[in-house]
Amino acid sequence: MRVRVATTALGTAALLAVPACSTGTKPDTAPSARTGRPTDATQKVALLSSAALETRLLDESDLGSGYLRKPERPARHDDITVVGCPALGKLGGDAATGGTLTFPRKAKATFAYADSVSELSEELYSDSANKLSDGIGQIFDAMTGCPDYQVVAGGTPIDITSQKLTAPDDRGDEQWSQLLTFSAGGRNTVVKQTAIRNGSLLLIVSGSPALVDLHLDKALAKATTAAR
Repeated sequence: MRVRVATTALGTAALLAVPACSTGTKPDTAPSARTGRPTDATQKVALLSSAALETRLLDESDLGSGYLRKPERPARHDDITVVGCPALGKLGGDAATGGTLTFPRKAKATFAYADSVSELSEELYSDSANKLSDGIGQIFDAMTGCPDYQVVAGGTPIDITSQKLTAPDDRGDEQWSQLLTFSAGGRNTVVKQTAIRNGSLLLIVSGSPALVDLHLDKALAKATTAAR
């Protein structure tokens, strides 16, 4: 089968579990999959609405020829079980297969490129720096802390390997990055996921590693530029 559950993978980072696991405080040591530090919790920041975030997403004109925006798929509710990664299992099975961060201020776009097999997904969220940092930090820590595990989604076993990557620490206030390989039915899907928090804005870009590398800076520049 095609590992369709992974193509946006974790581009959405399986952040359905984030509100439940967020503590509102930072651990004493920085997680290995990220760089940077959260902004002082007392700092007052302007939060962006979902409509404002939507205007800051990349579109076909930003990406160039060969890209087609895909309609968002309806949420699925398959039974999900995590095997071999207790930390991720504690966050909930959805945290291993994709989803959308449940913060109310959000926007998302997914694009197919060329043959429609390669994909690029971008998500934007706005909330306090600590909430964004705590939420995605815990997900990345859990995932990169388990180099090999399995997810059973809707009865289909999916083998997953994770590898933490050096995040681009010259961008934003905090950064996370990882490489995931999903294997099912004799097919593999490799997904790169990079997240950058800039103040009260969180950007997540995921998909084909080459496409993520190509468009990350462009996505960050547009996301952090005030809409005209």
